[in-house]
Amino acid sequence: MTVYHRASRIAIALLLCSPLALPGAPASAQDAPSPPPAPATTGDQPDDDLHNRQTSGGQIIVTAAGLKRLDMLAGTTAIEGLELQRSLAGQVGEVLAGQPGVSMSGFAPGASRPVLRGFSGNRVKLLIDGIGSIDASNVSDDHAVALDPFNAERIDVLRGPAVLLYGSQAIGGAVNLIDKRIPLRLPDEPVHFDAMASGNTVADLRQGAVSFDAPLGGGFAGHVDAGYSRTGDLAIPGYAIAAPLRTELLSRADAVSASDPGLAAVLREQAGQKDVLPGSGARTWSATGGLAFFSGDSNLGASLGYYDTYYGVPVRPGTDENDPGHIGLRQWRGDMRAEVALGNGVFEKLTSHAAYSHYTHTEFEGDGEPGTTFSVEGLEARAELVQAERSGWSGSLGVQYDFRHLDTIGDEAIVPRNLSDHLAFFALQEVPLGDALRLQVAGRYERATIAAPDAGFNRAFDTASGAIGLSYAIAPEFDLGVNANRVARAPSPEELLVDGFHPATQVYERGDPGLAPERAWGGEVFARGRIGRTDLTLTGFYNRFDGFIYEADTGSEIDGAPVFEFRQAGASYRGIEGEIAMPVIRNGPVSLRSEIKGSYVRARLANGSGNVPRIPPLTLSGALEAEAGAFTARGEVAWAARQDKVAAGETPTDGYTFVDASLAWRPIRGNDNLTLLIKAENIFNVTGRLATSLTKDYTPLPGRNFAASVRVSF
Repeated sequence: MTVYHRASRIAIALLLCSPLALPGAPASAQDAPSPPPAPATTGDQPDDDLHNRQTSGGQIIVTAAGLKRLDMLAGTTAIEGLELQRSLAGQVGEVLAGQPGVSMSGFAPGASRPVLRGFSGNRVKLLIDGIGSIDASNVSDDHAVALDPFNAERIDVLRGPAVLLYGSQAIGGAVNLIDKRIPLRLPDEPVHFDAMASGNTVADLRQGAVSFDAPLGGGFAGHVDAGYSRTGDLAIPGYAIAAPLRTELLSRADAVSASDPGLAAVLREQAGQKDVLPGSGARTWSATGGLAFFSGDSNLGASLGYYDTYYGVPVRPGTDENDPGHIGLRQWRGDMRAEVALGNGVFEKLTSHAAYSHYTHTEFEGDGEPGTTFSVEGLEARAELVQAERSGWSGSLGVQYDFRHLDTIGDEAIVPRNLSDHLAFFALQEVPLGDALRLQVAGRYERATIAAPDAGFNRAFDTASGAIGLSYAIAPEFDLGVNANRVARAPSPEELLVDGFHPATQVYERGDPGLAPERAWGGEVFARGRIGRTDLTLTGFYNRFDGFIYEADTGSEIDGAPVFEFRQAGASYRGIEGEIAMPVIRNGPVSLRSEIKGSYVRARLANGSGNVPRIPPLTLSGALEAEAGAFTARGEVAWAARQDKVAAGETPTDGYTFVDASLAWRPIRGNDNLTLLIKAENIFNVTGRLATSLTKDYTPLPGRNFAASVRVSF
């Protein structure tokens, strides 16, 4: 990338993130905004307009700039506090996998992305405080997400047409990790300290994370955090390789035992691997520092963060390669956030956020030699004008810009150097239609350009998306609603340009430079809220795609590697997801609560072309949670059905049932500033394989695990 191009793009981001330079910003630094009280479990809670907490009957409600609730156009879930501590793992996909409608890619223990309603990769946007992760995790499932969940305060999951807020890569939904890297308010104590430490038996985990927040005087506040984790090889139940593939390997070993005894020995060793997944360990550390200045109701802040991980990539069986590879990943990331109060006019504030990332990761072969290196330089910025509420009418108008420069270096570079830009304008409005009826309308226009100079490739795509939702309150805290949407996504550079053998996945991947944007009509019907003491969320959805982009197994081989290529076809997704929580016993300090969760998605290609690849099966779970004073005990049973509705070349996955239990203790009477947690997972050591994983046939889910963690906030 030339210096001119880099400077021009950074200038655009700074322009979008500089509202405090506007006239009319309050000059006084005496009165910082006074946030609502936050629960003690997580210390200072985020309170910006993109990610505000609203409490309604005990529920956490995700909001958007200018809206009190973002619930018609996106089914939302927020994970924080004890639930977040109970679910914490090294990758965000693992953290969220137990939520309704959420699975994970699970390529390796060190790399997993969330899968929302069967959508993954380029259709799920991963965010830090509303701005993209700016990494290469969407390029391939073996690439880890450059997000550290251990310093998260809350993780929001938005399913449905979240594309209207966050970009075309959110066509299937978005996951937003909220932390305090840029302070959100002036702390009201000299120093605020948060820390967490944990360990487990299934991977010999050793992990710790700390953060400090403090007022620095003169309207300034500072934040620093750091985290470190290390795991060994993963313990698994029984054989690493699924039975059908194991049988195939042993048959091949018998067939070549006379002509190639070395290969036969390797195949038998692979087929016999059990109890431990070799080369699956990981080491990760991160550090972030931030500073913010508050002036009346306006603020300006910045942060700098570093993320570093090194993790194993299990080898695909069937060749004489028997040593797992590894990936070393590093990211430097800088963020800026600004907010200016605009007084009592049509717009009450202008908010903006920008982030710049320099990211590299190197894929090391089994012998430790570096293979392919992926380098990403990227920037994303957005600015929103938030309307003052008038007669219940509210909303926001915004602009978003991002660019990414991806370069692959090495003998096995499979994507040519490319540069992609996106410029978008969006709006989100809510209009009351009476005391109980609400209307939400959203629209987005986006122009994407993708260029690969070395390959002589240059294309531009224009897409438009829109959604409309109606919600009717049949009770003060319970809504019935429906929405309809038309969304569109431009193809990614990888879908257009990839061409070569990818060592980590052990397949030959081939793009299609002629791909057109994919478009979909969709809709949802939902019931959400609280009736009495029962919380209920139930959503049915349907999406029909024109030009759906997917990676198909062609059935052919190049140099012994299966060939996968990107194709387009019509496709349909339909499904249902839900969660219900209700009290069973409530007797003074003792209570017992039940939960039931479930999700199902069916995805087919049009015209009898088969099934969409890697779709999760029907899942159901049930839990009982008891509270008695300072103790919370929880038992849970999670069941996944057999998935045999698979794409050509895919293997079915058997159903499985996991049983988990946990006990939390808050020893300080009257608050949750100290929480100790012990848990047992997969108690009966059952083998489970993810239908959404490319490596499901040789990377099973973890076996029996005992874990303990402590979280403090003072």
